[in-house]
Amino acid sequence: MVLVIAEAGVNHNGDQAMARDLIDAAVESGADIVKFQTFNASSLATNRVEQAEYQKSALDNSENQKEMLKKLEIDEDFHHNMIDYCNSRNIEFLSTAFDSPSIDLLSSLNIRRWKIPSGEITNTPYLREIARQRGEIILSTGMANLGEIEFALNTLYNSGADKNKITVLHCTSSYPAPINEINLKSLLTIKEAFKIKVGYSDHTEGIVAPICAVTLGAQIIEKHLTLNKNLPGPDHKASLEPLEFKDMVNAIRQAENAMGDGIKKPSPSEITTINVVRKSIVASRPISKGEIFSDNNLVTKRSGDGISAAMWDDWIGKYATRDFKEDECITG
Repeated sequence: MVLVIAEAGVNHNGDQAMARDLIDAAVESGADIVKFQTFNASSLATNRVEQAEYQKSALDNSENQKEMLKKLEIDEDFHHNMIDYCNSRNIEFLSTAFDSPSIDLLSSLNIRRWKIPSGEITNTPYLREIARQRGEIILSTGMANLGEIEFALNTLYNSGADKNKITVLHCTSSYPAPINEINLKSLLTIKEAFKIKVGYSDHTEGIVAPICAVTLGAQIIEKHLTLNKNLPGPDHKASLEPLEFKDMVNAIRQAENAMGDGIKKPSPSEITTINVVRKSIVASRPISKGEIFSDNNLVTKRSGDGISAAMWDDWIGKYATRDFKEDECITG
C-alpha cells in the first residue's frame, strides 16, 4: 500500500492551533503520516544566505533566509504537543531534521523514521548522523543527479544504514514545479540503478503527477498540505488545500486498485462476457452428414459457447458426422 505523507512543513506559521488543524486535515484526507520540519535557524543557515526565489515570490520581503526560518522554528514543547495530538488522532508524526541539533531532538522523541531533505543529499556528516539512528530512511533527491544519489546512499550504507529500510524519493525542487520538468521516468531509472524502493515528493500544482508516480511504482507519495493557499508563508502557494489533498489520496487508492498483480488473465467480471463476444465455428448454410467442412459452408459467429474460432484450421477438411442447420454450432 502506498504510504501518503501530508507535508505540513512550516505551514503552521509557528501557531500550534494551526498545526493541530493541519493534523486534523491530514487525518480527514486519509493521509498515513503528517510531517513537519525541525530546524535551528542558526545551525542551518548563515546570515548571508538569501531566500530562494520561490520564497521571495511568496513572502515579498527583504529578510534573509535565516531571519525567515527563525520565525518558523518549533521548540521541544511544540514537538511533544504535536506528537501527543497525532497519537490521539491515530496518525504518524514525522518531522524532517535539517541540522545536527534537530537530529538530536528528534532522536530523543523516538520517531519511527527519518526524512532526509533534498538539500542535505551532499552533506556527509549529516548523512552519517542519520544513518547512525538505525531507523527507516526517506531520501529526497531534488536537484540531484545519479552520481549524487549514489554518493548519499553509499555514505548511508557505510555508516550502518540498512538498504531495505531506505526509500529514495524522486523530487523536483521548484515551488511550484513545472509539470514538464518533473521527469517522472526518473523513478524507473533510480529503481533500476540502485535496486531500491522508490517514491515521489511532489511540488507540482494539482494531483496528476502523484497519481502517475504511483503507476510507475512509487511506494511513498509526499505532498504539501495547507489550510489555505493564501495564508502568509513560503510554502502555502505550492500546497494542496484539505479537499484537494483528500481528492489526491482517493485517486492514489484508486490507482493502487487499478494496478493489480500484473498477471494477464480474465478478470472475474469478464468471465460472463467471454461467451457473448467471442466466436464459435457455425454452419453458414445447411450441411449434410458426410459433407466436407470448408470455407464455403463454415463461418465464425457469436456466441462463443461452441468450438472456438481459434480451431478453424483443425476443422477445415473434416467430414460432418451429422446434419447441421444454418447458424448451428459445429460439434464433433
